[in-house]
Amino acid sequence: MTSAEILLWSRLKNSQLGGLKFRRQESINEYIVDFYCPARKLTIEIDGDVHGYDSRISADLKRQKEIEEIGIKVIRYTNSDVKENLDGVLQNILQEAISDSNEPPLSPLLCKEGKEGQTQTGTYC
Repeated sequence: MTSAEILLWSRLKNSQLGGLKFRRQESINEYIVDFYCPARKLTIEIDGDVHGYDSRISADLKRQKEIEEIGIKVIRYTNSDVKENLDGVLQNILQEAISDSNEPPLSPLLCKEGKEGQTQTGTYC
């Protein structure tokens, strides 16, 4: 795993994010995805610099299309996204996990002390 993947995994493992169970390096068809949440049919891919090359962009789009054709949502972040805005990435993952789901709302992020905010419905990170 890359350093960005290790960082994100440290916040996804053990159902830390909204109670969602993620698997890492999961096999889906002929592909290995970075992270997969079977309950929400959600795949997270972390793209490094190599994903910016034309040939790799094509391969990534083909791969994503094939995974989405079997009903699994794919969301992508760059290494920089994860390293520079981890909390934003985690919030976005939660939003994506509930956007197309008939499942009940997720538990909030586990907040670091003093980092909570308030909404009309409760506390968030």
